[in-house]
Amino acid sequence: MAKICIYGAGSIGCYLGGRLLAGGSDVVFVARARVGEMLRTHGLTLTQFGDRRWFVSPECIDASTDLTAAAAADLVLVTVKSAATAAVAAELANVLRPETVVVSFQNGIGNADVLRAALPRNTVLEGMVPFNVVERGPGAFHQGSAGELEIKRAPDLQPFVGDFEKAGLPLTQHDDMLPVQWAKLLLNLNNAINALSNRPLKEELAQRAYRRCLGMAQKEALALLARARIQPARLTPIPPAWMPRVLGIPDAWFARLGRAMLTIDPLARSSMSDDLAAGRATEIDWINGEVVTLARRVGRRAPVNERLCELVRQAERSDVRPSWAGDALLAELRAAAGGGAARDRRLPA
Repeated sequence: MAKICIYGAGSIGCYLGGRLLAGGSDVVFVARARVGEMLRTHGLTLTQFGDRRWFVSPECIDASTDLTAAAAADLVLVTVKSAATAAVAAELANVLRPETVVVSFQNGIGNADVLRAALPRNTVLEGMVPFNVVERGPGAFHQGSAGELEIKRAPDLQPFVGDFEKAGLPLTQHDDMLPVQWAKLLLNLNNAINALSNRPLKEELAQRAYRRCLGMAQKEALALLARARIQPARLTPIPPAWMPRVLGIPDAWFARLGRAMLTIDPLARSSMSDDLAAGRATEIDWINGEVVTLARRVGRRAPVNERLCELVRQAERSDVRPSWAGDALLAELRAAAGGGAARDRRLPA
């Protein structure tokens, strides 16, 4: 039986590892001491929107703080926050066997490249987790939205496909993951808006003003992607190019359309919102910040996404959690867009 290592047991890591364990796979978690103790004490209770539930007892969980636990792994799933990728890559370079396959199940665009540079002897693949996972208590993790795992196709991946199928987490494989990653990032641009609203995702997306904020961020990103000749994949029934306009339709119409577009647990919030609530640094630089980086690469600016980055960084530094009203946030972004457009006209083409 193949051994699978979860490197970084946060919400995503615990959920994926727990589901694989529940499906009969051999899994080891490399985690902080606090998380390891939690897993050994409480086990894992995993739930999915609706009524699906899995439980893994504490005695079935192998959790270690020692990175050498990854040395025996045939497959390593990297699920750490993006800011930790370079450090994790250096750690793995010291312990992994050349035949070990590594998958980055992280936010952002370039994490697999960072891992690949440090692990030239290993097969390193881009992966994408489309659904939201929240921690509801010690050892309790809830999948709050729908979607299937997406991953780069490779011959070395095929021996592990059955593990994910048995876990009820089938892998959708792609020859080119960049369009998929950008499509996911376009959806994730809402993470900042959700965090600043301080509301559950379903409540936030039910309000037209917040959706218009997301539409502005997406429209800006889509224009930059077109300039970079990147065509994002279609991950929802609505094509990416249509999303900004669809987000601006009246609430009643969106409520009907939204049922076909996405399923969200009423209590789910974005991971960025959870990070602000816990006083942790967010991944804003690897989400909206990726749009800002792309803008620089093509000789343009991204004032809407720049402003969202600034507002989230301000929230990270503040002792008081912001709760932006939709109209106020929309006005803030419109002001940023107006000023940014004036400055952009002065940039060379």
